[in-house]
Amino acid sequence: MNPLALISAALRYPGDELAAARDDLARAARALPASPARDALTAFLDWWAAEPADALRRRYVETFDLSRRTGLDLTYYTHGDRRQRGLALLALRRRYDAAGLELQGPELPDHLPVVLEFAALEPGAGGELLADVRPLVELIRLALERAESPWAGLLGALCLLLPPPTETDLAELRRLAREGPPGEAVGLEPFAPPEVMPEPLRPCGGAVPGGAR
Repeated sequence: MNPLALISAALRYPGDELAAARDDLARAARALPASPARDALTAFLDWWAAEPADALRRRYVETFDLSRRTGLDLTYYTHGDRRQRGLALLALRRRYDAAGLELQGPELPDHLPVVLEFAALEPGAGGELLADVRPLVELIRLALERAESPWAGLLGALCLLLPPPTETDLAELRRLAREGPPGEAVGLEPFAPPEVMPEPLRPCGGAVPGGAR
């Protein structure tokens, strides 16, 4: 199994189906070729698989839904809740459309597990997208570390799979950490008119268990 797909699954809300699949996903991680990323991923998944499901769900909500510092919707960090965020979401949706992937499930196209699933399915276009959001991934990882969250290990495994941040990435990371998201102005724009969806389409965003809560 692609390690990015494993990380995507483990970053999703652990609904009943995903919770039941945790041991299988941990075994899949142990079957990956030896590497520091594999070691970090298996260490997290061993904890994740052993945690009682109800406790895991509470910790997930506290970590990713109730804290803006560790949320997984990437464009929030760059656009806040301003009108421009709708345009950024539309641009992301069009990147998935161009690859022939149809976004499914309740999550927005900038939700990190969705981005990772896209990268697992389409390494070329997905790799370019991951490079674009590299500072945001690092920003979330650092916030999780400061919160002493177990998910920091999972983001650490992801960072080990990505190219090291460039000087430009680090400068953007410092700016984001210093300034925070832009202030709220208006609500989100619609981001995916049906007429832009090409055929044929493949599922993306709901292709792994646990996509729905």
